[in-house]
Amino acid sequence: MRCPGDYNAFIPDPLPPQLRWPHTLLRSLSDADRLIGRLAGEGARFPNPHLLIRPFVQREAVLSSRIEGTQATLGELLAAEAGAVVERSPADLREVANYVVALEYGVKRLNTSPLSLRLVRELHKKLMIGVRGGTTTPGNYRRSQNWIGPAGCSLANAVYVPPPPGELMNCLCEWEKFLHDRSLPPLIQAALMHCQFEAIHPFLDGNGRVGRLLITLFLIERKILQTPILYLSAFFEATRPDYYERLHGVYERGEWNDWIEYFLNGVARQSEDAVSRATRINALLEKWRLAAGSVSSRTIVALIDMLGENPYCTIKKIAGKLKIAYTTAQRVIEKLHALSILTEVTDARRNRVYCAREILNILEEPPNLTPLNPK
Repeated sequence: MRCPGDYNAFIPDPLPPQLRWPHTLLRSLSDADRLIGRLAGEGARFPNPHLLIRPFVQREAVLSSRIEGTQATLGELLAAEAGAVVERSPADLREVANYVVALEYGVKRLNTSPLSLRLVRELHKKLMIGVRGGTTTPGNYRRSQNWIGPAGCSLANAVYVPPPPGELMNCLCEWEKFLHDRSLPPLIQAALMHCQFEAIHPFLDGNGRVGRLLITLFLIERKILQTPILYLSAFFEATRPDYYERLHGVYERGEWNDWIEYFLNGVARQSEDAVSRATRINALLEKWRLAAGSVSSRTIVALIDMLGENPYCTIKKIAGKLKIAYTTAQRVIEKLHALSILTEVTDARRNRVYCAREILNILEEPPNLTPLNPK
């Protein structure tokens, strides 16, 4: 629509659109359904699935924030959480940590409330307090026009201009209504829901992070997943040009099928990716429990389990978390160091930091982006 101020803004039609169902889309949906189902089943069978959730959440937080320009790495986030001093700016680490807080909050809220505009505002507030953009009304929908484009661009030459403030709440109410629709396969609905949220762009900042959070929360609400172990930010970040091209194909030419097939390929790829990483981490933990058998104790087993949650540790952190004496924690870490399970990653005499590098390597390796059904 043409807006006062002589610029054009995009107002999306209410969902769902008229979809074509070619065999390529049906095959993509079948593959995505099969693989996310496998992920849900495998995840429930892991010995300690709750231990693996947090590093996956943190990985998602890092990659989602990286799309927005944050430079913090997963290793830095995990090391800082373990009590190590890292060189990364506190602002970057806070931005990533906020994502973890928001996601965990959202999962908990789903126990009592469905996805809604109210929950979206709550997630945004959790994400934006104390970070870049945190002065742009955290938890409140925008009352002014925003736009997307290269640094320094204006409304006149923006790449994309979302709905003007006067149309915003109508678009959001239609979007919320669609959340409760049950006429489409859930993965198709998730694809449409995410794309429409990005089109509406209801906040002055943080829209991308909220939009990616909503994918995971939607899949949990629909009971496609029991735990937050699937994340698409790794796929979106690694295929960033395709991600934006598919979104703009919808906005400019109504190319919904191309976007949905791209999204479903991401679900399939990341489902396989999550199963592979979680399986290998569990195998490592079991191997280490067996390797530590001759010196095994309840404390050593507890520490090995903790490495599945965070591969970094310090003596002080272990002592506090396991409620043991500092000297006991030191002896346990030294035993795992002697077994080459832990590697010291600092040169300091005090406040030494150790890392289970094999687990960190699994968490940090890039995603597999090979399409299941290349055209």
